[in-house]
Amino acid sequence: MTSVRDREEDDRQEPPVRPTDEDSLAATASELIGGPAGKHAEAGGHRWWNALRVMVLIVIAMFALGMVQKVPCYNGAWFQAGDPQYIHACYSDIPHLYHDRGFAADVVPYFDRIPGSIGGSGFHYLEYPVLTGLFMEVASWLTPHGGTMEHRAQIYWIVNSGMLLLCAIALVVAVARTNRRRPWDGLFIALSPALALSATINWDLFAVAMASVGLLLWSRSRPLAAGVLIGLATAAKLYPVLLLLALFLLCLRAGRMRAYGAALGGAVGAWLVVNLPVILLARSGWAQFYDYSRTRGVDYGSVWLIIMQRTGNPLSGVSAYVAALLILLCAGIAALTFYAPRRPRLGQITFLVVAALIVSNKVYSPQYVLWLLPLAVLARPRWRDLLIWQGAEVLYYLAIWMQLAYVTGGTKHHGLSADGYHLAVALHLLGVLYLSGMVIRDIMRPEHDVLRQDGEDDPVGGVLDGAEDSFVLGLFPEDGPPQLTSVGPADAPAGLPEEPRYDA
Repeated sequence: MTSVRDREEDDRQEPPVRPTDEDSLAATASELIGGPAGKHAEAGGHRWWNALRVMVLIVIAMFALGMVQKVPCYNGAWFQAGDPQYIHACYSDIPHLYHDRGFAADVVPYFDRIPGSIGGSGFHYLEYPVLTGLFMEVASWLTPHGGTMEHRAQIYWIVNSGMLLLCAIALVVAVARTNRRRPWDGLFIALSPALALSATINWDLFAVAMASVGLLLWSRSRPLAAGVLIGLATAAKLYPVLLLLALFLLCLRAGRMRAYGAALGGAVGAWLVVNLPVILLARSGWAQFYDYSRTRGVDYGSVWLIIMQRTGNPLSGVSAYVAALLILLCAGIAALTFYAPRRPRLGQITFLVVAALIVSNKVYSPQYVLWLLPLAVLARPRWRDLLIWQGAEVLYYLAIWMQLAYVTGGTKHHGLSADGYHLAVALHLLGVLYLSGMVIRDIMRPEHDVLRQDGEDDPVGGVLDGAEDSFVLGLFPEDGPPQLTSVGPADAPAGLPEEPRYDA
């Protein structure tokens, strides 16, 4: 069997795959800048303008455009009563929480009680995971205390935006380097409209960047280091713990449990290093996030909100419903992992488990799209499908602010009514389900998987790449699972389309 070092050497010798080489939509769109690269185009990486540097500059430009989109709020709408910040679709939690969570008054997160209550719900501590709380605190240290509260909140948002821009750059670099032969896959991250619009709403990008670096390290067959990054990401946002579930399922099928044990140990150790001091010294403050997540009711963006508002049922036991649905979906993903004719790729299963959380959760904030963004690129690097999903997410981004404008605008009723908002929520969920369906199709029929059409197994799988199956529930012939048959870089089989706060 080919060693990891041999595969890395082969990757360095083969030219990188460009989007216009295999994606008809990307090739068509490239006509705006002169068309696809020709056979005489420079393929080497020795020039300054290599793929990575181009994508870093693009993500900086897109991030700046996202900040410009927030200018109406920066200039005053954040600090005005009523619906101005929603009408302009430029809301951000960051300037509001600077005052409301005590950072302006130098309150120490988790140790000091926040004056008054939070949102009328009686909370007295910061309701964010520890590493995100540290991120918020560091930004407050860098924010000058002179001037009015409004001015200080503006500067706090700028400081946080600068720190989050570094996270966005790290995200693009991590995705671009995860698959050595496909560095241009990071271009979809850099050009993502959802990233530009939602990057500075909250602090999710911090956890997303760390989780993506963790997957990069796993792809380099460094499971312990990968686990450390995933553990740190989980200390900033809870969803990355699902990446450990995806790794468990794939490592069990491939018989790579020793590597999984290293990743799990690294994750648990990193999480404890960050959390244990706060648990020991400020247990009540540390527990605030977990208590809030457990007791929180139905909120914006979820399928449960549609059910509740359409039926009039308050869904008081929604946490149990959410847990049951998530367990059911994860059980289905586990069955898919073990019954698939060929072991799924890491990008595919990580996307599906996080998508399961998105679909089943009792709240969907617009910045949660960032959780799926790098995983979607690793799972299904097709511009057509990614743009369909992103279109649904941008529509939801606009809809949530218009709905909030409608309910906070008094008698003016500017914005979107409940019926229109429910439609936007449904379209967002359908977008996630559509992309999930395409990923599942690739798993069940690997000839549709663009990453496997050249005979590769799992180029970002690290120790999983090329591994023989050890635990399989599918019914295969004695000589093993069906072999992959390529259908060409851009063509599909006949009959199928051509592929080319608001809260914590």
